[in-house]
Amino acid sequence: MADAAKLARIHRVRTLQLGLKRADEVAAAEKHRSESMLSDRIVALADAVAPTMAGAGGFSLAAQAHYRERLHQSAIAATSRVAAAEAQWQFATEATRAAHRDQTAIEKLIARADADAIVKEMRALQDAPPSARKRHDPC
Repeated sequence: MADAAKLARIHRVRTLQLGLKRADEVAAAEKHRSESMLSDRIVALADAVAPTMAGAGGFSLAAQAHYRERLHQSAIAATSRVAAAEAQWQFATEATRAAHRDQTAIEKLIARADADAIVKEMRALQDAPPSARKRHDPC
């Protein structure tokens, strides 16, 4: 069984790793949220550029079609970025779970080492010879 100092050092390292993984997960979630908002905004803009029957000239319709096509291309790219951000978020979430499992395992080892130390001390007290000196005044 590992000694207490080694377990404490490993626990500190695992706790730091867990903190870093949680920070990565939060950053990935924020990136996913940002990409989703951007994708929604691009879709809304593409819908807003749709041609209307309000007497628009041919040049105006051509310009609207051009911008709508560009927005649709941007929407496709944004959808792929959202998918990539979601995959990264899921990867970060799994890494956080793994780091938490590692930290919990170390905490269990520390608890087991403490319990073993207590049992060892109890056995040492049981095996100790009785004290020969009486601890009270003569009657």
